[in-house]
Amino acid sequence: MTGLQWILAALLALLMTGSVAGAAEPTPSWVELAANGGLSVRAVVAGAPCPAVSADGAGLPMQRRGAPDGNFPIEVCEALAPADPTRLTVGGAVLPVVPPQVKRIVVIGDTGCRLEGRAVQDCRSPAAWPFAAIAAHAAAHRPDLVIHLGDYYYRVSGCPVGRAGCAGSPHGDNWATWKADFFDPAAPLLAAAPWIVVRGNHELCRRGGRGWFRLLDPRPARGDCSDHTDPYRLSIGGLDLLVFDSADADDFLALPDKVAAYAAQLAPLLANTGPHAWLLTHRPVWGLSSGPFAGLMVNATEQAALRGRIPAALDLVLSGHLHDFLAYEFGPERPAQLIVGDGGANLYEVVNPAGAKIDGMPVQRGFALESFGYFVMERSGDGWDGTLYGVDDAILARCHIAGRSLDCR
Repeated sequence: MTGLQWILAALLALLMTGSVAGAAEPTPSWVELAANGGLSVRAVVAGAPCPAVSADGAGLPMQRRGAPDGNFPIEVCEALAPADPTRLTVGGAVLPVVPPQVKRIVVIGDTGCRLEGRAVQDCRSPAAWPFAAIAAHAAAHRPDLVIHLGDYYYRVSGCPVGRAGCAGSPHGDNWATWKADFFDPAAPLLAAAPWIVVRGNHELCRRGGRGWFRLLDPRPARGDCSDHTDPYRLSIGGLDLLVFDSADADDFLALPDKVAAYAAQLAPLLANTGPHAWLLTHRPVWGLSSGPFAGLMVNATEQAALRGRIPAALDLVLSGHLHDFLAYEFGPERPAQLIVGDGGANLYEVVNPAGAKIDGMPVQRGFALESFGYFVMERSGDGWDGTLYGVDDAILARCHIAGRSLDCR
């Protein structure tokens, strides 16, 4: 390559990455599972037309999810596609689709960098906030599906004055914060596979609710913010998944009004559940809290709403919320509870589940690990083999899931 060719190539690369002054930054695009069972193709644009989207060669109309404003000077374009296309494109670029059988799943949760009151992380430090490395390593496993168990947005307040580790970080429910907290570090994993996005308590209206509904909520766009959304069921790739919004469920109180509201939502969701179904919900139904509330049982609201209503076909509850990796097996009388909340937000000191009794039932097998990481689930003969990877991609634990059996070591 001549000197002139090298310079031209370098300039082209800079233009493509938006690193030249005045050049447009690449706009995020991704695929997520919509609440109606289809695929939602999304792209962020700033002062530009929505890109063209096609499914198996047929063009799809794009709608805009809200008008630009001071906090979100961008628009999210959305096109709805069937659940089973073999080829999706946006702006000519190929996007991932769900295969007929999902064989490998990446599970992550609680990924943002916490800036809220006295809880401060050094967002500029890959060691203190490793979500970017986690997303890159997880993408390299070439998953068929990504499940994010909630809590994407953590930068609620500004970095304290004089704290170099987070100096200059954006904060508040706006595009700059969502981009820094989620879309930039998650980029390789967003490109790797379709996502299921579960709402966390950090996406409640008083925190990141506006960004959640504009950017990620899997339902049609809405102009208001609500702390409660309807559950939905996904039957895709050989999986039966029940997605439940527990963002506003009180952890330690079972208030009658909330219990009744959640029970009414869960009744139709749990009816006619297929074999080996999983419940995806941010707040664990059964767990031992960590951090400042170490040892207290969670979640009182969900436990009361589910009591006596759990179908025999429900094998597993997948959750985040507690900032560690935790596994609880209760035996054949109750679904296993797996908690993957170690994706980047500040970790909590773990509570050993040995000998614990949660909602009247003892933990028969338990596992707890305080370490950043991500979880990869792969189909095996009688269920799923799971591997917990650390920030450096070292294997931290292995699990086997078969029916209601959950064995992590």
